[in-house]
Amino acid sequence: MEWRDVFFIHWPVDPAVVEPTLPDSLAVDTFDDRAWLGIVGFRMADIRPRFAPLGRSFRELNLRTYVRHDGDPGVYFYTLDADDRLGVAIARRLFALPYYRAAMTVRDRGGETRFRSERRHSGAPPATFDATIDPRGERESVEPGTLEAFLVERYRFFTERRGSIAVGEIDHEPWPLQDADVTIRDNTLFEASGFETAGEDPHVRYSPGIDVTAGWVRDA
Repeated sequence: MEWRDVFFIHWPVDPAVVEPTLPDSLAVDTFDDRAWLGIVGFRMADIRPRFAPLGRSFRELNLRTYVRHDGDPGVYFYTLDADDRLGVAIARRLFALPYYRAAMTVRDRGGETRFRSERRHSGAPPATFDATIDPRGERESVEPGTLEAFLVERYRFFTERRGSIAVGEIDHEPWPLQDADVTIRDNTLFEASGFETAGEDPHVRYSPGIDVTAGWVRDA
């Protein structure tokens, strides 16, 4: 698959805020003694099994944090909203991830991107997001040991499946990132997942995207 036009918006929080929300076998992963809650939006393109000639494409917006399982670092998703009914159904079934249907619109103007999402999944807490992302500066590779590396260079995710922890692994080249400004008009993703709205200014980065290969979910 391809992940294109990606924005990463992260807020530092006390690890004690995140810890009670995780499954028992997952531990909070921290950078400089802070846990991080992130909103990541992008376009998933050409999603298909290897060697298949055609793939699907849709927008996604997820709320996530960072964890460890038996010492292995990974991502834990609270929600993943997507504007594709079939894609949501497949992802929920095959990857055991909390995907929800949403209506999304994306408009590009003068280098800025306005990304809007409204969750419309039956039985799920409502959630909206409306922000404009404005990339700036030079694009650079992520340096090991930096906050950027901690936040984006993650090659596995953990999820609950049938009462136990499962893991999915991905493979891709290191992220190319650049600074970005963000104007957030509306964001209820935090409240929908039981968090208070973050008070600090967020850490924001943008990437034009990467190609990604993902494996099947298996027991951790």
